[in-house]
Amino acid sequence: MPAWTEHVIWWHIYPLGFVGADTTSNPHAPAEHRLGDIVPWLDDIVDLGANGLALGPIFDSETHGYDTIDHLSIDPRLGDDGDFDALVAACRERGIRLLLDGVFNHVARSNPLWQAAVAAGPGSAEAAWFRLDADQASDGELKPAVFEGHGHLVELDLTHPPAADYVTGVMRHWLDRGADGWRLDAAYAVAPDAWRPILDAVRSTHPDLWIVGEVIHGDYASIVDQSGMDSVTQYELWKAIWNSLNEKNFFELAWSLERHQEFVERFAPLTFVGNHDVTRIASLVSDRRHSQIAHALLFFLPGVPSVYYGDERGLTGEKEDRAGGDDAVRPRADRGAPEWQRNEVFELHQRLIAFRRQHAWLHDARVEVLELANETLLLEATARSGEGRTTLALNLTDAEVALRGVAVPAHGYVLAD
Repeated sequence: MPAWTEHVIWWHIYPLGFVGADTTSNPHAPAEHRLGDIVPWLDDIVDLGANGLALGPIFDSETHGYDTIDHLSIDPRLGDDGDFDALVAACRERGIRLLLDGVFNHVARSNPLWQAAVAAGPGSAEAAWFRLDADQASDGELKPAVFEGHGHLVELDLTHPPAADYVTGVMRHWLDRGADGWRLDAAYAVAPDAWRPILDAVRSTHPDLWIVGEVIHGDYASIVDQSGMDSVTQYELWKAIWNSLNEKNFFELAWSLERHQEFVERFAPLTFVGNHDVTRIASLVSDRRHSQIAHALLFFLPGVPSVYYGDERGLTGEKEDRAGGDDAVRPRADRGAPEWQRNEVFELHQRLIAFRRQHAWLHDARVEVLELANETLLLEATARSGEGRTTLALNLTDAEVALRGVAVPAHGYVLAD
């Protein structure tokens, strides 16, 4: 992994929602130049103590950004190349790294690549770019494999060399334009060894980039090893954090930390307590007082931390399994609205990130459980060099408790060297 990733802390946004664009349709009217709306928020990233901006999809798409029409064009609802260049420059001025979201497993049906395949028909060189349904129509019309039942998302075949070369070219294009890395959307839907030639080729020209794959279940370490990715999304830890808090069962978290430590021995996972696909942590945690414990764990545990926009202000929002069910967790960021003002949750993040900065070795620390009960937990992190040590004490009970001499307030935490 490039050295800079040991110190990066991401602020993750869903751009179309962030700027208030319509995510149900794309009229392809003249560019609306909304990427510039992100720039005033970059100072918030710096003031938090973070130094990375992780963007959701920004490329031309049919609706929500994950149905790409053109990977080489900025979505006109966000702006154009000039707006992207200005955002890159603003990030550089502040020392902020930039991560892009690559939706390469599938494209929209209106994507010219798929349209060319349909026109050329079965057995054509154009059709070979795509994974096709095993049960093809008798009339010869192409029937694609679609992503997780979404009929408008047709799957590319990344094992097909021309398709792989296309993805390689797209990744290099935006790295040349100033991006520092890529998140690979739905990386779990592609065989790990299919990613390897693509990522090796990109890394051969851009050795300092960082690549994280969206992986929900499975053997994280093997996926990293086989694919050539640097990291994957640590969904196991995310679930263990909020579920342990709700169930008042730190034994679940302790077990997951054993798994997490195994991963850290091999790579640094992307850690988070919120993102664009899940209910916000302030809504997931049944006792709002325990949200602060989730945030404390995020910045104490090893990995590459990511803060989802609005979580640093305590925003709520529930993801629902319906059309438009993501809207509540992908809102417009309104600097004038009361909920978007800096508050005690913002200040909490500042303190926690400052602690992380002071203990940068936590990136790949060894974590040990010192005391464990259903509602109390004492963790110790030790630097691999042996020259750093710190503890995190957690308490879900209604009374102050002492864990090895550390007084931990009710429903609270204590970080201590």
